[in-house]
Amino acid sequence: MKIAEFGMDTISLAGPLEAKLAAIRAAGFEQVMLSARDIAGHPGGLDAAVAAVRRSGLRVTGFQVLRDFEGLSGKLHQYKVEIAKSMITMCAALGCKLLLACSSTSTHASSDRKAIARDLRKLAMLALPHGIQVAYEALSWGRTINEFPAAWEAVCLADCPNLGLGLDSFHIFASKTSIDDLDIVDPWKIFLVQLSDFMWQEARTFEERKDTARTFRVFPGEGVHSDELSALVTTLDKLGYRGDYSFEVFNDDYQQMPLPVVAERARRCAVWLGEDVLHRSVPLPGRMRLRSV
Repeated sequence: MKIAEFGMDTISLAGPLEAKLAAIRAAGFEQVMLSARDIAGHPGGLDAAVAAVRRSGLRVTGFQVLRDFEGLSGKLHQYKVEIAKSMITMCAALGCKLLLACSSTSTHASSDRKAIARDLRKLAMLALPHGIQVAYEALSWGRTINEFPAAWEAVCLADCPNLGLGLDSFHIFASKTSIDDLDIVDPWKIFLVQLSDFMWQEARTFEERKDTARTFRVFPGEGVHSDELSALVTTLDKLGYRGDYSFEVFNDDYQQMPLPVVAERARRCAVWLGEDVLHRSVPLPGRMRLRSV
C-alpha cells in the first residue's frame, strides 16, 4: 500500500521562515504547507525564500491561499486574475505542485454555478503550463459554496484535469456536513486534506466560524472533535485517498509559544493519527513517514 504522510503548515508557527522550517524538520516531518505571506514577506526576497525552503529538505505540500477568485466580473475579475498569476509564479518557483484556492466570500461575486465553474476552469488553465494542480476548498462561511459537496459539484462542472477538491476538517465540522457525502467524491480528485480541531462543539454563526478558524484552531486530537476526525480520516482511507494530510492550525496562543513546543504538539498528533487511528507503524525518531502495517 502507498504511504500516507502528515505535514505541518507554517501558519501555526511564529518567527522567520528559516526558523519555522527548522522546527518542522526537527520534529520529524518531511513536508510543509507554505503560506504566500512567508514567501512574499521574506526580507531577502523571493529568491532567498525559495533557497531557504530548498535547504530545509522539506517537500512542499502546497501553497496557499488564493481567495475570492471566482464569480467576479469586469475590473475585479481582471484584478484577481493578476493576483492568481503572481501566486502561480511563486508556487512554481518553489517547485510546488499544488495551489489552494478557497471559495469566495465576496458580496460582489455571482452565485451562478456556471460562472463559478467557468472561473475555476480558467484558474486551472493558468496553472496547467506550470504543472500545478488547483485544490478548491469550500469555506464554511462562503457566500455560495460553503460545503464540500457544492465545491465538488463546481469542480465536476469545470471539468479540468488539474482541478480537484481540497478538504478541510474544520469547515466540515463547523458546517456539520455529513462525511457520508464523501461517497459522491472521486478520491483521485481529492488533491489535499487539511486537518485541525477546535474546542467547542459548534460554531453557530458565520462570524463565530471565522473567529474560531482564524485564531483558535488546535491540532487533531487536542479538541472536542477527535471522534469525528478519526471517522473522517478512516473514511477517506477506505475510499482510497492516498494523498497528503496537512495540519492547518491557526492559533493565536501557538504564535506566543516556542517553535519546538508547537512542532512537538503536531508530532504527537501525527503519531496519534498514524498509529491509533490508521493503525500504521511510525518509524521514530527522525522520520514522520507513516507506513501501513
